Amino acid sequence: MSAGDPVPGIGHDGPPFGAPWQAQAFAMTVALYERGLFSWPEWTAVLAEEIARAQGKGDPDTGESYYQHWLRALERIVTDKGLCEAAHLQRLRAAWRRAAERTPHGLPIALRPEDFEP
Repeated sequence: MSAGDPVPGIGHDGPPFGAPWQAQAFAMTVALYERGLFSWPEWTAVLAEEIARAQGKGDPDTGESYYQHWLRALERIVTDKGLCEAAHLQRLRAAWRRAAERTPHGLPIALRPEDFEP
């Protein structure tokens, strides 16, 4: 590769994902779909509903919140399909929040057993 060549994985509008968690949410969705746990039309309907719900609450739809909608849709479809209980997702979300709060900026977030305590 020489100077001026495009960087692999980065299009004219920048990288396809703004943060690693976005790529992970995308990959989890595709993996669940490929396992036949939901159809792509089911997925797009849930995602569209989440986007419409957010817009109804005032989301300006600038594209910056797209993967927040994606994540909410992913959480919703896995609970609707019985793949995971909503309470379990809430417990994971709380544990992640506790771990993130104690982690200095720039360092990797590491979950500890006590993060999962109520």
